[in-house]
Amino acid sequence: MGNPSEGLSAALGGTIKSSTAMAEVTRRLLDYIASGAVPEGARLPPERQLATLMGVGRSAVREALAALEILGIVTVRAGSGTYLSGSTSELLPQTLSWGILLRSEKTRELIEVRHGLETQAARLAAVHATEASLRVLAGHTETMEQSIDDFHRFVTADMLFHQELAAAADNVLLRDILQSVRSLIRVWVERALSDSDHAKLTLAEHRAILVGIEARDPEVAAEAMNRHMRSAAARLLPTLDGEA
Repeated sequence: MGNPSEGLSAALGGTIKSSTAMAEVTRRLLDYIASGAVPEGARLPPERQLATLMGVGRSAVREALAALEILGIVTVRAGSGTYLSGSTSELLPQTLSWGILLRSEKTRELIEVRHGLETQAARLAAVHATEASLRVLAGHTETMEQSIDDFHRFVTADMLFHQELAAAADNVLLRDILQSVRSLIRVWVERALSDSDHAKLTLAEHRAILVGIEARDPEVAAEAMNRHMRSAAARLLPTLDGEA
């Protein structure tokens, strides 16, 4: 058997251009994991080693690992490291075959797909959401309101709102597909939120969605989500220019 360090260098080595750092790091890690080089439950190399191997800053590695954690591919344990999950998403093979983390045209397609799925999730959540889910959704909107000038915290609360909404829709397949789609476009979502006015508009759109769900009105909830997705796409699509 060859030297594990040599295999790691062959799989992940080579300097990455900064303009695509997070996306390229994610792609290389996915390829490395999909190769079977990492057993289920095994610890991945530390951030510092991965950053050195790929010639990028640790922030790019950290963002890539966060995206993989949202996908359910890895588990990050504070103070311990990052581990390959015991069972990865069934959608991973499709994710890998698309190579969508690098190509902006595929991201555009993802945005279109997400629009329809989120709208349907809002419609179903208005029917199936429990009182507990409604409280969680309201809590995330409150966090967004308190984080107007803290864009990272705002985007995190935004994503958690959508995750809870998808769970409240009571459709496991829809929830899992949305989880994968959102994780793959998260880096673009963060880039698209550029000022407090955008944050305030996004907050108002989420409140409108919540009103429809609380009213148990599927069409009101779906239309509010439809408006939010159109607005989000209008902000997000220009950030893809020059990334194709």
